[in-house]
Amino acid sequence: MKGFPGFPDGKMRLTSLPNPFFSELLPIIDELAELKVTLYAFWALTQKEGAVRYLRLTDFLNDTSFVKGFAPTMTKATTALLDGIERAVARGTFLHVDIEGVDGRLDLYFLNTEKGRAAVDGITRGEWRPNPDEDQPISVLIERPNIFVLYEQNIGSLTPMIADELRDAEQEYPARWVEDAIKAAVQNNIRKWRYVSSILERWRLEGKTDGIGRRATQKELRQQIPDEYKEIIQR
Repeated sequence: MKGFPGFPDGKMRLTSLPNPFFSELLPIIDELAELKVTLYAFWALTQKEGAVRYLRLTDFLNDTSFVKGFAPTMTKATTALLDGIERAVARGTFLHVDIEGVDGRLDLYFLNTEKGRAAVDGITRGEWRPNPDEDQPISVLIERPNIFVLYEQNIGSLTPMIADELRDAEQEYPARWVEDAIKAAVQNNIRKWRYVSSILERWRLEGKTDGIGRRATQKELRQQIPDEYKEIIQR
């Protein structure tokens, strides 16, 4: 095992982490590779400049010192790194945008923050692009967490009946609605599909208050909670 000599004296640059990382995300990360790529992303993005910040897949792979820490050989280490990134995308920590252009494929990763979501929405609307050549045609594919993965990671184990209901919800509601309804369930500590489904049904009947470019605030999420659950949350 390689030793660590300790942090040097004097002022050092610091990398900040949002409190929900410790209170919500850290307790549910169950693979070391996923934890490492998540922490790395927070640090690496602070090294970037510009209004829109993202990491390319090559940003991870080209940091050989970082990659070597995943496994004894580079082949195994690269495989572990890619697995960690896939897990972070599936969990919803990273937003993955796959761009196909004349120069080939480009994988971009954004943190699932307000700015990250706005950047992804902006690229889909053509408001900005990673390639400065505006005349170069590109196609954009946004990878969102699978609904079964979202359910298992945030609500509970799948049953055949729940799986059928999830398939129906996937057909009936936008993917963003399902993600936000599950987020409300986690925030209010009511991890039941019936609760998630009732939120989706209310949004379908009454409309969803938040726009595409931003997430609903905690207050707004509470306002959208079905009446039968409000007493439970207030306790």
